[in-house]
Amino acid sequence: MALLDIRHLTIEIETPQGMVKAVDKMSFTMNEGEIRGLVGESGSGKSLIAKAIVGINKPSWKITADRMRLGDIDLLQLTSKERRRVVARDIAMIFQEPETCLDPSEEVGKQLIEAIPSHSFKKRFWVKNKSAKDQSIKLLHKVGIKEHDRIMKSYPYELTDGECQKIMIAMAIAAKPKILIADEPTNDLDPITQSQILRLLSRMNQVNNTSILLIGHDLTTITQWANRITVMYCGQAVESADTNKILCSPKHPYTEALLNAMPNFNDDVPQKQKLQSLQGSIPPLQHLPIGCRLGPRCPHAQKQCVEMPMTRQVKNHKFACHFPLNMEKKS
Repeated sequence: MALLDIRHLTIEIETPQGMVKAVDKMSFTMNEGEIRGLVGESGSGKSLIAKAIVGINKPSWKITADRMRLGDIDLLQLTSKERRRVVARDIAMIFQEPETCLDPSEEVGKQLIEAIPSHSFKKRFWVKNKSAKDQSIKLLHKVGIKEHDRIMKSYPYELTDGECQKIMIAMAIAAKPKILIADEPTNDLDPITQSQILRLLSRMNQVNNTSILLIGHDLTTITQWANRITVMYCGQAVESADTNKILCSPKHPYTEALLNAMPNFNDDVPQKQKLQSLQGSIPPLQHLPIGCRLGPRCPHAQKQCVEMPMTRQVKNHKFACHFPLNMEKKS
């Protein structure tokens, strides 16, 4: 049984122009111990999917799905209180803008201690506070913070964006969740710290068998750590396959464009040469093209692309394109 199973997740957002579909019939499954990459341009709906999984929504959002199960638990049938209890126990999330998610009126140390679940304290109650503080310091050291005394006594607005990001990661891994949703976890961090954080997440996956949903727009980084990658465009999943298949044999033109935009330092590239990119820009949700949403930008578009392509599957490789690339020719 899949650890997380989502079918036809749709997120509509109310705008002055009416309701628009920010996410349209998104489906994917995550197995235990899997690192799943979710890749796409800014505005493709990646963060909305993450928030829908943990139950964060706004009154102007309308979230529907045919199925949303966590193990054998149907999340759609739970009340808000029951869902918060399940999510707090089994799912953690690293937010894209951590400085907006931390309480500015409370010291970071107190917030970090509150994030540690009570069942992790095995000592008696009179040494519980010291045990909680010791665990908080260990978590800070894990994410690369050495000046723990200063950080514990500081307020979020007194820290840099990078330090807030590390604190958010420490709070997320404190509960040792079954699923960790990392929404651009290395945003605003220097390259050395980025590598350190990603190695930490990989170690969590290997030691604790934690499933990780790694969200980002940097395909170069995602392909280094994810076992399987789902590519999104305009709120839809256009391709999903194992990382090696995505790299070696992409089926969708958008995936191929993302791969071509990755800098290749092995080839002799002329100095100051521009990276390859698709013409045009991602369309606004209020004015999406009919049929294939990549159609106006796709170099392989034909008349049939005015119709919405059906999702096809070939050997566990899913894609939605009328004229897929790298297909074996039938004799």
